[in-house]
Parts: sequence; C-alpha cells; structure tokens
Amino acid sequence: MLRAWQTVAITLVALTMGTSFAHVLEWPAKLHYSGELYLRIQTSLYAYWGPPIVTGFVEPAAVLSVLFLAVRCRGRPVILRLTLGAAICLLLAFPIVFFWRVAPANATFFRAVHTGILPSNWNAWRTRWETGHAIRFVLHLIAFVLLALSLTNDRAETDAERSLQQHHT
Repeated sequence: MLRAWQTVAITLVALTMGTSFAHVLEWPAKLHYSGELYLRIQTSLYAYWGPPIVTGFVEPAAVLSVLFLAVRCRGRPVILRLTLGAAICLLLAFPIVFFWRVAPANATFFRAVHTGILPSNWNAWRTRWETGHAIRFVLHLIAFVLLALSLTNDRAETDAERSLQQHHT
C-alpha cells in the first residue's frame, strides 16, 4: 500500500511541478510584452488554472497526499525524512509563496481587467507574479526529487530486507 501512495504523491507533485515549470518557461517571452498584452494573457490564458477547474485542486491534493504519505511511512526513518522534506517544500510553495507573491498579483490583474485601468506599477506586479512562480518551481522540483529519492531508498530497503531474509533461510 505504501508503494501506491508513493506513486499517487509523486504523480501529483509532478503535475504541480509541470504548471510552475510552464510559468518559468514563459517568463522570458512575457518580459517583452506591453502591459496591455500581458494583462490580456494573464486573465485569459490562466483563467482555467484555479478552482473550480481540476488544476486548482492538483496542488492541494499533492500537499495532502505527501502529508498522508509521511504518516504512512513513519516506521521508515530515511523515507520519512525525505517525505517530510518534500512536504515542507510543498507547504512553502502553497500556501506560503502562493498567497505571499502570486495571489495578490492575480487579484491586481483581475481588478485591472474589470476597471479597464492598468496599474501604473504593473511591471512590479508582473515581477512579483513571475518570481513567485519561479520560487514555487524550485520548491516543487526539490519536493519531486526528495520523493524520487524516497522511492529509490524504499526499493533499496526492500531489496536489503529480502536479501537478509533469503540469507537467514
């Protein structure tokens, strides 16, 4: 059952990391956009990334699955430490970095669409949004690597246990 939860958790973290990596890949091109074009893209391209659309639930599901996985592997200290490290990274990415950097910029851009007025400091808001996602990508990547290491460590522990059992019989 542990292997199934590891698979679910790493899959959800990979999907989450994919969204933040996409933002990082888009950043250089978006630096050349005018304020009006940037605003149009922010409020149209990403309109379906949050709740109630499925992508809005992937990251919270990833966080919860990794926390649940940590509970499930508490009898395996190395795997537990790796999983807790992944959980900490995910909890920093969401909700901390998201609500500190990204959500205020989202609100500013959506307000600008409704008022029709681009904020005079829109470039600062763009930088805040883009760097927020870059920070989140690094945290998602670290979480993914830690979970991958926990999977390989789990495999090594299982192989060692089998070898010991075969050796004693």
